Amino acid sequence: MRLQQLWSRLRCVVLGMVHLRPLPGAPLHGLSVSQISKKACEEADVYINAGVDGLIVENMHDIPYSMTVGPEVTATMATICATVRHSYPNIPLGVQILSAANKQALAVALAADADFIRVEGFVFSQISDEGFLDACAGSLLRYRKQIGAEHIQIFTDIKKKHSSHAVTSDVSVAETARAAEFFLSDGIILTGIATGMQANPKELMEVKQAVRIPVFIGSGLSFENMEEYMAADAMIIGSHFKKAGYWANEVDFERIKKFMTKINQLRK
Repeated sequence: MRLQQLWSRLRCVVLGMVHLRPLPGAPLHGLSVSQISKKACEEADVYINAGVDGLIVENMHDIPYSMTVGPEVTATMATICATVRHSYPNIPLGVQILSAANKQALAVALAADADFIRVEGFVFSQISDEGFLDACAGSLLRYRKQIGAEHIQIFTDIKKKHSSHAVTSDVSVAETARAAEFFLSDGIILTGIATGMQANPKELMEVKQAVRIPVFIGSGLSFENMEEYMAADAMIIGSHFKKAGYWANEVDFERIKKFMTKINQLRK
């Protein structure tokens, strides 16, 4: 598999975020599906030419996010992800559908021949800015089995960003990671408190010591702080790879190339 081949030859795998323009049904939707797809492929092309190791396609511009994701989103995501896969058949490809539309993301990944999905709300419950988010590990993994998608890996956020964790404040990040591993997560994702906010390097070490599965950093990485996270198995980067480091801006080839040049030196 593409992902296993990537793990075997690299440390600190770098995954770039392809943030789709607003999809049908979203309040800010304006472009046609073909235009959104074209823009996604253009972003993917910048990432690949700048040297990233893999991609994640996400409906980031579908604000405000909803816990109820319509079939039009799933259909559009499948179409766009399949187009990206066709353009880049050998690059590891992931899918995330906001908010916490994890079964839909799994269905899209299967239809588009993607390699993994990013999941929110895998274990424990939390109050997110979209509303109450409950654990989904049991139903999600049964659904993966049901549709014959066991080859698609599920990487799971813990202590999700943009959320209150008061209900589980007595459960440490390491304990949360162990729970996710016990519930058969394929990898743990650590983030800061919000998009673009730096994760706690101490938590990275705590989680690395607590679990045997891959540990990702999922927010706040930059050219300036990457050395703090070289113990991670993978890095998911969106904001820093955009112009001025802001998530909603265009991807910036020079920023990406500069980051990849430095990390390639650190990975030696």
